[in-house]
Amino acid sequence: MVDVAADLSSFSFETGLTEDEEKLLYLRGRAAGLAFCGCAHALYLCKLIRSLRRVLRSPTAQTDSVASGDLCVGILGLGHMGKQLLLSLLEMTDIKPSHIKVSTRRPETAEFVQTGVECFFDNRRLATWADVLFLCCLPSHLPKVGGDLHCRLSKHCLVYSVTSAVPVTRLAELLGHNFIIKPQYEVVGGDTADLWLSCTDLSAALKDSLLIEASCPLTMSGAITLSPNWVCAVLYSLLNICTSASLPSSDALSLINGLFKEKWTHTVQLNAQSFISSAYASSLRGDEPFPWISLTDAQTKETPLLRFLSSNKSVQQCISVAYKSLLETPVSLDSSL
Repeated sequence: MVDVAADLSSFSFETGLTEDEEKLLYLRGRAAGLAFCGCAHALYLCKLIRSLRRVLRSPTAQTDSVASGDLCVGILGLGHMGKQLLLSLLEMTDIKPSHIKVSTRRPETAEFVQTGVECFFDNRRLATWADVLFLCCLPSHLPKVGGDLHCRLSKHCLVYSVTSAVPVTRLAELLGHNFIIKPQYEVVGGDTADLWLSCTDLSAALKDSLLIEASCPLTMSGAITLSPNWVCAVLYSLLNICTSASLPSSDALSLINGLFKEKWTHTVQLNAQSFISSAYASSLRGDEPFPWISLTDAQTKETPLLRFLSSNKSVQQCISVAYKSLLETPVSLDSSL
């Protein structure tokens, strides 16, 4: 019998990559880097919010039910990024599986039922339950998803969009909601393969201190950058959580600064003027909550916080150090937390 593939090098498993194929290898590195950064930044946000909520629900804190109890995390969409995010949450945080729910079009095929994560196909149910809702659906599904979620999201539900190519202003319009974070990544240059190609196992990669350092917001390396507006949106989201709990502005600042207390220097502190205009800050009493901040505005406009961060290198460095420290913190074995 004649081997019809004998002279076809593309069918030979030992030929390796051609010169032209090697030129495209950076695309694989780029995809791996974006997936890593997407999961790492989502994990950081969840850990930061959990740290704040733990303080808010302490016996000495006077809060309402918005900030009480454990963090409820919803994932809408269980494609590649949805699965990666779910595995990362289960392995890299101490969020209980019972406090993670997934809405997917094919829940019967979900592989995570045995972990205790509930999977179903009901976007509206997920929207009314979650404290943090990750959008991991395809851009083409967003009009339908927006119809499901519109007017059903609690004002206090933080929506985090992993969906690419859809700006935060469009998401706000589709969802009728302004408590949304949409990371804006940019690839600068094509040579990302050397660093990010090691991310074949995302769970292992998320424990790699070099990769964590490369993904630090404000100081990212590896030819991938993240808009500084993302950091602003994260900090404003913490402020809104305090406002949801009717926390006085002075206490809110104290708690948020406390999340970074081991990294701040004595000269670095967030104050009211860091978040809001000087005129508004001067009229805000310490026993009054901060106003609710639109995260859509925080990511599309120049804010006091963006100006503060952009002009203060020491603050940028402190935030990067705090990011690495929180991501590298081992998962707590105390189920009561």
